[in-house]
Amino acid sequence: MGTETPMLEVRNLTKSFGSLVLFENICFSVAQGQKVGLIAKNGTGKSTLLSIIAGHEGADRGSVVFRRDVKVGFLEQSPRFDPEESVLDACFNHKGEEEKVLKAKQVLTQLKINDLLQPMGQLSGGQQKRVALANALINEPDILILDEPTNHLDLEMIEWLEDFLSRGRKTLLMVTHDRFFLDRVCSVIIELDDRQTYTYRGNFSYYLEKRQERIDARRAEIARANNLYRTELEWMRRQPQARGHKARYREEAFYELEKVAKQRMEERQMRLKSSNVYIGSKIFECQYITKVFDDKKVIMRDFYYNFNRFEKMGIVGNNGTGKSTFVKMLLGELHPDNGKIVVGETVRFGYFSQEGLKFNDTQKVIDVITDIADYVDLGNGKHLSASQLLQHFLFTPEQQYNYVSKLSGGEKRKLYLCTVLMRNPNFLVLDEPTNDLDITTLSILEEYLQDFPGCVIVVSHDRFFMDRVVDHLLVFKGDGVINDFPGNYSQYREWSALQSKETEKAKDNESKEKKTAASYRNDTRRKLSFKEKREFEQLEKEIASLEAERKTLEEQLCSGTLSVDELTEKSRRLPMLKEELEEKEMRWLELSEFA
Repeated sequence: MGTETPMLEVRNLTKSFGSLVLFENICFSVAQGQKVGLIAKNGTGKSTLLSIIAGHEGADRGSVVFRRDVKVGFLEQSPRFDPEESVLDACFNHKGEEEKVLKAKQVLTQLKINDLLQPMGQLSGGQQKRVALANALINEPDILILDEPTNHLDLEMIEWLEDFLSRGRKTLLMVTHDRFFLDRVCSVIIELDDRQTYTYRGNFSYYLEKRQERIDARRAEIARANNLYRTELEWMRRQPQARGHKARYREEAFYELEKVAKQRMEERQMRLKSSNVYIGSKIFECQYITKVFDDKKVIMRDFYYNFNRFEKMGIVGNNGTGKSTFVKMLLGELHPDNGKIVVGETVRFGYFSQEGLKFNDTQKVIDVITDIADYVDLGNGKHLSASQLLQHFLFTPEQQYNYVSKLSGGEKRKLYLCTVLMRNPNFLVLDEPTNDLDITTLSILEEYLQDFPGCVIVVSHDRFFMDRVVDHLLVFKGDGVINDFPGNYSQYREWSALQSKETEKAKDNESKEKKTAASYRNDTRRKLSFKEKREFEQLEKEIASLEAERKTLEEQLCSGTLSVDELTEKSRRLPMLKEELEEKEMRWLELSEFA
């Protein structure tokens, strides 16, 4: 039997903007059932590549080939709609089967879009992104191409989408910076780096391990080439110009060696630490704050909180529960209905907001920063220049003298972050800072915040980022309910799941007690029949066998050694296995009452 035709093939694709080459002669394919994550630094062409694959943009050279009759769903990073059309019309542009309209309503409801007749122009950017996501999902495409699907989704919706995309044999190609999402959904990672692609057949954790091995091997190769280059350079200098055949061959090999020796691997940035950030012991105190919108939407009621020195707090909760409103009250942009917020005299806020990205496109990148300050005082006689700060956040010296208009959306977000840090604040308030930032920049920002000697508040849906940066959470539950949890996001999810299990267990126990009482009332001498005894014994063996199979499957899926077909097969088997195990455990519990 021949191998199955790939769902998608990218063949020798090249794309440039003027003198800037984004990628050159890149090739990769996506097979049916594969879930592929595309990773690259900001400004290297991720969104452009997806747009070319989806047919929305042209390439300089090369081709994109889909299998015949393949239906493609595409989610753009910044979708555009007719502001006059309704949500339902935007999501279902061609009139047709009632069944698809019902499907649209179902998906929109899952994504918390409830007013289907509302004009698109009245929706926020985040709501429009969710409508675009629904549009990509409802036609049940053969391959989904998604550009930053988790941006503007709250944690509950991200986890719903994560579960939805993980199930079944869906074929995906997506760009996302959400590392939990990549880890849990993707079976293949493609990295676009230095105009080339590298493919890793595993999830994000596997990619990190193998990428480091690739970088280490490349560094060793360059080091060996440098050693040999010095020897060959001496030979080249000693030889006369007229050379024989063997000498000419060695000369050609020298020039190839020179190319390798002169390559420069991107060096890891040193951690940026400041010892010159002073903040007093009085930070801020929320004194029994109440905030209500339209006399009915309660954001907080009699909320008291005393923020301590050096706290790093995360704020989580569904969209619309008041996270950004709380931040704006703290900064004095909104006022509470009752109570007051008292801020310490030494506090200097640095605010990174969702709406704060405003630049003059005719300015050069370096000028945007030097307009704020020429340097940051790090203490102990050390200074950080504007250029050094930009370089720390991966703006090369060449990029620093580009015009802002040439930056990608992610690079502009990164530049905005630099403008906040250049003011040398002692209290950072970051509202969704991770949107559109690449994974390398996120790692640098995480290290910066871990070492930051002031206070930090982060509002974010990026679970990986929250785990690395914050030490406790304010959880906005809605209707004015705010819980203070002493831990990071993963710990909160574990605790929350445990609470849910305890609640379910209590309900199950109550239900079983009622059933048992009724059963005993009917027959106090209830015993297992011979057939039930045999079933009970068999169940114990089957449960043990299924448990062993589940453990083996989970270990294999995490090993990174499986082929694509094996990954697909075992990923499909695992949820069926868990369902079978739950059924048998429930039956065993029923019989155990009378054993």
